[in-house]
Amino acid sequence: MATTTRERPAVLNLTHAAEARIAALMARAPEGTIGVKLSTPRRGCSGLAYSVDYVAEANPMDERIDTPGGAFFVDGASVLYLIGSTMDWVEDDFTAGFVFENPNAKGACGCGESFTV
Repeated sequence: MATTTRERPAVLNLTHAAEARIAALMARAPEGTIGVKLSTPRRGCSGLAYSVDYVAEANPMDERIDTPGGAFFVDGASVLYLIGSTMDWVEDDFTAGFVFENPNAKGACGCGESFTV
């Protein structure tokens, strides 16, 4: 009996704009920075928020995505909340920031600061 395996879904898909922003962040990162990391700490009205920060050392539990501009990490504890999500960088006349399309999110607060799964 043959065993079949299916391809593991991507933890997170990065748009070209998000990859370009990661490259820009890495170009001016503090000394000792090895990459940029996404996590979903508990905060806000709905419970979870997106947080992007510099990281100085790798955690073996984190998912690593190699981008043209440097390493991007996804917090191991956040992976289940993010599987299949897309991360984009959006700028307009009034704001600039990472934007997430998350198929796992069941709701978000009115201000867009946090989400729930």
